[in-house]
Amino acid sequence: MGRPLPPSGEDRVFAPPANPLEPLRGQGRAFLAVALGGAIGAVARWAVGLALPTPTGSFPLATFLINVVGCFLIAVVVVAVTELTQAHPLVRPFLATGILGGFTTFSTYSVDAQHLVAAGRMGTAFAYLGATLVAAVIAAWLGLAAARLLGRVVHPSAPDGAA
Repeated sequence: MGRPLPPSGEDRVFAPPANPLEPLRGQGRAFLAVALGGAIGAVARWAVGLALPTPTGSFPLATFLINVVGCFLIAVVVVAVTELTQAHPLVRPFLATGILGGFTTFSTYSVDAQHLVAAGRMGTAFAYLGATLVAAVIAAWLGLAAARLLGRVVHPSAPDGAA
């Protein structure tokens, strides 16, 4: 038996819209920005994979680098468009969700780890899983710090977060 909702509505339950496509209404330009950016990012990821092929049972260097670099760049973009500039509303969907979302890949990361396990390379699989997680978080933190530092260099008189 759950507790009743207080009259103030502070614990409101938000139900999904009756039409699941309703939140997309009026989002045509953002949809196109994400789609175009995603295509660019996916092609870039494919190109990196061609340039750095992974032999069966080996550490998936291409996917590792893609995800780490992508985390760094997503952090830079988010700081740039939310703290340092008055960016057009489509810049973040195009760059962060589109290009960098299409570039980075959690699914390939997961499948690569599964392939390593299936090949009996448990040590490599766990090293890959752990190294990617740690490096991606560090890269995102460095991206945030680098973008904010650059913002202070470019706009030295602006208070933090208000370049």
